Amino acid sequence: MTSRLTVDDLQLIEATARHGSLGAAAKELLIAQPSASRRLAALERRLGTQLFDRDTTGARATPAGRELARHAARLLADLDALPDHVLAAVDAPSLAVGTIQALSPMVFTALDIELAEITVRPEVDHGPVLLQLVHEGSLDAAIITIGEQTVTPRGLQHSVIGVAPLVVVLPESADALGVKRRPFTGRPVLYNTIDLAGRSVHQRLSDLGAIPRPGATIEATLRVARHLHCPALVPELAARWYAAPGDRIVSSPVSGQVTLSLFSRPPQPSVLAQALPRIAERILGAA
Repeated sequence: MTSRLTVDDLQLIEATARHGSLGAAAKELLIAQPSASRRLAALERRLGTQLFDRDTTGARATPAGRELARHAARLLADLDALPDHVLAAVDAPSLAVGTIQALSPMVFTALDIELAEITVRPEVDHGPVLLQLVHEGSLDAAIITIGEQTVTPRGLQHSVIGVAPLVVVLPESADALGVKRRPFTGRPVLYNTIDLAGRSVHQRLSDLGAIPRPGATIEATLRVARHLHCPALVPELAARWYAAPGDRIVSSPVSGQVTLSLFSRPPQPSVLAQALPRIAERILGAA
């Protein structure tokens, strides 16, 4: 028996997770509760895992159920939007482009400026999810920072569009770096590399005497650093984008760089390929 999910499966999972009740989900979907219960049990058998803990108080999603419900909500939203996308494609050319949250302000600003005649349909998610969406054909392209650090789906076209070195941002109220071999001695240092290098950066900061603290996002990293009057280690493109008056951007004693990569299914969309050098300049802060 195939484990492929149907639209009915997705609707049942999404509605049950949203309501926290199989009965409420059945009512919304206009099916009898016993039928909904049998369908959910059959789906759990097919997948080989429990999706909801069910009792007289309701249905609570297990970790597997939450993950499936998250994907189900996105897929159902894509299906709902599909007719509009089809009609829009008749009237104007469009590109579906994805990127990670940290890059989204830079990437989508650059695309809006450099592809002014194209309707850009943005998608923001984690890098591996975006790669899968490109592989499936749901996205035309994705701009991410982990292309050199992860296994990518077969058949995708990969172009390095630029690199951004790691830099130190010193808020106006922060002291300058020390000149010794351990320039961060005893100082907290916030960091966010927007790729998979966080663990090694943490260790290298420790080796330089810092008290490393990972930042949740680039913007949060810089805001907390300003609050604590301490250095922040981030990619240069992010430092320039989120710079505040008084911030000083200096070279980092911790070597490293973030690589921006574009992934698409071959052939790369011609309109994107032609504008890519200008887009890269804007993202990297050179334009």
